[in-house]
Amino acid sequence: VPMGVLSCMKYLMFIFNVLVFAGGTCLVGVGVWVSVDPAGFQDIVAARAVLSAGAWLLLAVGIALSLLGFLGCCGALRRSRPLLLL
Repeated sequence: VPMGVLSCMKYLMFIFNVLVFAGGTCLVGVGVWVSVDPAGFQDIVAARAVLSAGAWLLLAVGIALSLLGFLGCCGALRRSRPLLLL
């Protein structure tokens, strides 16, 4: 396999993982916002219990995606197969 292809794949994996990390960070931000100031979302979701559970779900998914994106970035830069498989 030519070296240029491996370098391109490395940077594509890095960019993809940065996007996953950014998406996870955005979900964490929205989850924190909903849990701190739920009044803005009360019109959308009628039940308060659903709103609270949704905020915790956003936080959990966002943290998981941020962690996976960060580990993927590290794996892409170091060319570490175990980190990329994680």
